[in-house]
Amino acid sequence: KELKELMKKENSGDFGFLTQLLSLPAPDADAMIIRKATKGFGTDEKLLYTVICGRSNDEIDILKKTYFKRYNEDLTILVSSETHGDIKKLYLTCLRGVEETYDPKYHNASKVEEGAKTFRRKCRGRRGTYEGALFEFICKSPPQYLQMVDDAYVKAYHVNLRYALKKELRGKTEDAALFTLGMKLRPYITAAKLIKSTCAGMGTDELGLSCAILRYQHILPQVMVEHIKLFEKSIGDRVSSETGGDYKQLLLEMIRVAWPGAP
Repeated sequence: KELKELMKKENSGDFGFLTQLLSLPAPDADAMIIRKATKGFGTDEKLLYTVICGRSNDEIDILKKTYFKRYNEDLTILVSSETHGDIKKLYLTCLRGVEETYDPKYHNASKVEEGAKTFRRKCRGRRGTYEGALFEFICKSPPQYLQMVDDAYVKAYHVNLRYALKKELRGKTEDAALFTLGMKLRPYITAAKLIKSTCAGMGTDELGLSCAILRYQHILPQVMVEHIKLFEKSIGDRVSSETGGDYKQLLLEMIRVAWPGAP
């Protein structure tokens, strides 16, 4: 805490906020990002869903405990009060930490076929899309099982789960749900696309870029490989072209630490 306060006192702007995050253990940094996303005028949904969604049960448990310890506030209650609509349903499902442990005897061919049919029904119910049920299915499914369901869905309906989900949802709820699905099925590609998205459009989302590179330090080499495949450009090159000054140098150093000698 003393180091964080020193960074806050000595540095400012995007560089200053990133130095504060780097001064903290990873769970505390995630808690600080959530605080940033939910305090002030409106909620930064993109920042929030990239921290909360697509995490393991253990990570969710640590995140909730860390947030309470740091801010003396229940994370689930905070998210419930700061968000609304279908995206709120997704957040609250993620925060329950409901992912099943993969068991090949239980998650067998019959279960996979049943899962594909269930997903199809929830997308096309008589009364419309059952968003809450879809979120529950995605969050409960272990990645290995979800991949088998995705394969079965393609075989049966000629589109994948991502396409089916994208067709049923809109706006930030769509983005958050696709991110959650992606972090289970193709985490490295999903993280690479997230980093790219922070540099798209008018200006760079420096806060989102900082948080993404920090959040995925532990898998950054794999993410960088996928980023190059997708965009024919390294994350380092993207950072160099989109940022400047001490802030750029700090991001580049984070990349070098995660993958010495990276392209």
